[in-house]
Amino acid sequence: MVIALVRGPGFLGTRAPLYADLSLILILISAVLFTTGWRLAVGRHLEAHRWVQTAAVIINTLVVLVVMIASFIIYILPGIPGKLLQGTYGITTLHAFIGTLALWLGVFVALRGHERVPRRLRFDNYKLFMRTSYALYMVATFLGVIVYVAVYAGPV
Repeated sequence: MVIALVRGPGFLGTRAPLYADLSLILILISAVLFTTGWRLAVGRHLEAHRWVQTAAVIINTLVVLVVMIASFIIYILPGIPGKLLQGTYGITTLHAFIGTLALWLGVFVALRGHERVPRRLRFDNYKLFMRTSYALYMVATFLGVIVYVAVYAGPV
């Protein structure tokens, strides 16, 4: 029943199933949260920044784990490398690569911010790691929107 519901039609007026529309919305919410957290850090509201960024990392990670990994394995991976230059294989693979880097770095930075990594892995230059993570998340989000439009809103 639940599987039929999430595979049913979406609500954004494209050919996307509900799970793809929900994924897109949740990823855009996480992008807004990342940007909000960045602005909080600039304003020196560091405790709020930490929790907003943590919420964004959790939302992003859940969407990747629940939807994106399976979609990539089912629909894209079997076509690599042979179809890499066909259709949306290339852009989706680039999105997955950059998104994976962003996810790993973002989770690491969030864990470091909460002092949940071993001492030998701790770093003091937060700005470099946070800015890199933020930039990767934003590029991955942009590429993800391109993938969504190409797959579900473009010509059939």
